[in-house]
Amino acid sequence: MDEGAWSEWAAVDAAAWVRRPAAGDDKYRRGVLGVITGSTEFPGAAVLGVEAAHRAGLGMVRYIGPRPVRAAVLSRRPETVTQSGRVQAWLLGSGMDASHRTFVLSGDLQHALASGVPVVLDAGGLDLVGTHNGPTVITPHARELATLLVSREIRTTRDAVLDNPAGWAARAAHELGVVVLLKGAVTHVADPSGRRLRVAASTHWLATAGTGDVLGGVLGALVAGHHDEIMTDATVLTSLAASAAFVHAEAGRLASERFGGGPIAALDVAEAVPHIIGRLLTLVE
Repeated sequence: MDEGAWSEWAAVDAAAWVRRPAAGDDKYRRGVLGVITGSTEFPGAAVLGVEAAHRAGLGMVRYIGPRPVRAAVLSRRPETVTQSGRVQAWLLGSGMDASHRTFVLSGDLQHALASGVPVVLDAGGLDLVGTHNGPTVITPHARELATLLVSREIRTTRDAVLDNPAGWAARAAHELGVVVLLKGAVTHVADPSGRRLRVAASTHWLATAGTGDVLGGVLGALVAGHHDEIMTDATVLTSLAASAAFVHAEAGRLASERFGGGPIAALDVAEAVPHIIGRLLTLVE
């Protein structure tokens, strides 16, 4: 499979997509992200994604989920809103099992998908690809992408994706008609128009549980904050996906440096996000 030409996404590229609040902004103008993630089995996925979204600089997070998970989210981030209302983007699927959706959860997901706003699909929401006609980005790792493609009668395996992540990311974007952010030591971002971007991990300590949920929160925040641009130019979503991957990678590096280059947990990465956002803002002053 031809890997094609890929462009490295650097700090100056990501900086162009970090939005500094203006004097006339309010929480709605800065972006509102709707989040349907987590489950009673995996409540931490919701906590981490919501935490990261708040840290990435948007105006509001609306969380929809089971009562115990809402309690966990509010315990960590009490500013989170748990009532339905207007949003500019949705983050769906982290910490969920697609084969065990309740009637209520299925209804919430369908309501979100019918809204027409940009959607980030992760983990337990990947099977929803194609049920939403708005701009969509998916954030699988190799096994998840292989499972999704096989479900669409495209023969592949986890090992095949690992052997050629660039080629499979590009093919998935073409076949599925969405932006694909394929996670790995090098993250590959591809879209149906043929744009191909990649971001190398700044530290391999990021290979730990929950960091993908943090990436989803960062990406959701950036997407919500750039809703208007996405709705007029869908390729903006590709730049935002690569920018989120860059912020995530740099936050992982910074978090590790705080421990002398040692291991980190996902929450450490989320807490480092504002520092990376601040550094990127200095590049566009």
